[in-house]
Amino acid sequence: MADPAPPADAGARDRSEWLHDEIRTRICLLDYVPGARLSETELAAEFGISRTPLRRVLGRLEDEGLLQSVHGVGTFVTEVNIDELEQTFHLRMELAELGARLSPVMPDAALMAEFQALSVRSKALLGSPAPRDFAQLVTDFFLALLQLTGNAPLREASERLFFQTTRIWLKSVSASVIDLVEEVQIHDREIDGIRAALSIGDLHAAALLQRAHISMSYKRMKPA
Repeated sequence: MADPAPPADAGARDRSEWLHDEIRTRICLLDYVPGARLSETELAAEFGISRTPLRRVLGRLEDEGLLQSVHGVGTFVTEVNIDELEQTFHLRMELAELGARLSPVMPDAALMAEFQALSVRSKALLGSPAPRDFAQLVTDFFLALLQLTGNAPLREASERLFFQTTRIWLKSVSASVIDLVEEVQIHDREIDGIRAALSIGDLHAAALLQRAHISMSYKRMKPA
């Protein structure tokens, strides 16, 4: 989850990373809806930075497929369509399984505690699900799973593809394509299953569970 502000002593690179993650989060939680125009002037004023570093961040988000710059018009949040992202979902499935084979990292006590905290958040949502809170939980769980591989290119590719597809879920809830209560229950079972696999050191089983969840999630969101 993005921090409310970068650390006071953060360097330029850390501030840039924070700003990138903050804007990306707003896009993926639909605070900036598809088609919305982002004002460089307003963003620069809000974050207290000049437009030069801001443009570098926006350019990075454009390269990641979340923004589109139209010369002479402005920068816009890209549209998202599940049919156009079918191959992206399929690639995410393959990358999820690769995580158990390319530089796998056994979770230490700190990471297991992080998964436990995510489970607690998930259980709390079972009784009172909220779309935004659940979307943030899904993101945080994915970022925790990335720590199970030490392969930097794999992590980078997986993260990029996740954030290209994550908005589909909130759009599907809004359009009543999927049922929020059911989705919370399904994801809670995924967390429990992966935690159980990790507790016995079975990274391959954890990866297969993640792959299966991506596949079934795609099937549920895709209109018949």
